[in-house]
Amino acid sequence: MTETLVSVIVVSRGRPDALIRCLMGIEQLYHQSFEVIVVADPVGLAAVSQARFDGRIKAIPFDQPNISAARNLGLMTAAGDVVAFIDDDAVPEPTWLGFLTQPFDDDRIACAGGYVRGRNGISFQNTARTVDATGQHNDLPLSGDDPQVFTAKPGLAIKTEGTNCAFRRDVLLAMGGFDRAFPFYMDETDVNLRLAADGRKTAIVPLAQVHHGFAASDRRQASRMPRSLFDIGASQIVLLRKHALGVDHAAVLQQVRIGQKARLIRHMVAGTCEPRDVAAMLLTLEAGFAAGQSRKVPTATALIAKNIPFLQFEPRVRFKDMICLGGRLWNSGAVRRRAAQMVSRGQRVSIFLFTATALFHRVKFSADGVWEQAGGLWGKSDRMDPLIAFWRSSSRLKREMARVSCTRTENS
Repeated sequence: MTETLVSVIVVSRGRPDALIRCLMGIEQLYHQSFEVIVVADPVGLAAVSQARFDGRIKAIPFDQPNISAARNLGLMTAAGDVVAFIDDDAVPEPTWLGFLTQPFDDDRIACAGGYVRGRNGISFQNTARTVDATGQHNDLPLSGDDPQVFTAKPGLAIKTEGTNCAFRRDVLLAMGGFDRAFPFYMDETDVNLRLAADGRKTAIVPLAQVHHGFAASDRRQASRMPRSLFDIGASQIVLLRKHALGVDHAAVLQQVRIGQKARLIRHMVAGTCEPRDVAAMLLTLEAGFAAGQSRKVPTATALIAKNIPFLQFEPRVRFKDMICLGGRLWNSGAVRRRAAQMVSRGQRVSIFLFTATALFHRVKFSADGVWEQAGGLWGKSDRMDPLIAFWRSSSRLKREMARVSCTRTENS
């Protein structure tokens, strides 16, 4: 079967190192028929050039704090039948794009979304959810790993995450793409609700997975403590104005206040902010509410594709199979160096480093392009594992290789 032509769009601003790490992950995708579009500020595009990605991607300069406008630039430049979005502070599993785009073999599918793992690389940050016209999320229970297709209804959409979603390009162009009135926050929720209003079908694909790092930005610190809640407040108001007519907006906003205050108090307890910061941040939320009331919401009009030819992405990966290496604390440096050398020669590599402890495991994609899992020989990896389980090194390595094979190895 011929693979779907896909345009992978990455928006980046102020995070050149994260962008390069994301592109290194994209470079290891098994999917063969995709192009990469990077919409970035001058610092990001300079990093792309220095890392020798220029010439292999479509680079679009854009240096404004509006992710919706940036995504629309990427969308209009795309030549694939499907457009997939991933954030610059995320890294896809090697099988991500194949799994995410598989549902589009069905012409009725307009949108697809996958699962997002959090900072520890193990726990899920987001799985399957619905979202209503006020922006309230609810879990959508799924069983198994097979894609499931849903037809949403007006006012209750199937939620996709901006860092792991794909759309049929023509559908997204025809509906006007992303709304520029959402420069940050609720941007993909607005798209989900508009698709639901049209009765479009969405596929949720559990094995289409990305790792999302929540890197520091002009909106949040590395600790995830927000620098301002202004955009959250403004976008919440715009969402209500567009989609929640007849709903008690005051009650919704009060719940937002309560939720954001609880979030800030958790940061205060964790030591990532001071008590005075809580009041200051809540004032920025109120300022956002006020700004959102007067923010102009443009009428949705179809976007016009620029008809730029498809630019097949040529990865440097020359070998198909994923190489797995095991190690212990005493030889971890040598294992990492060997893995980095193998990646530089065009191989995909996963390493598993065990200590003689019961420490929980963590997974990361290193700056050298190596998938690294580290933790105690007897500690949890799958969070459903018992607190302590006794393993031999060889058995634990086989078990962890099998655990990740469904997303790390093609045709596993």
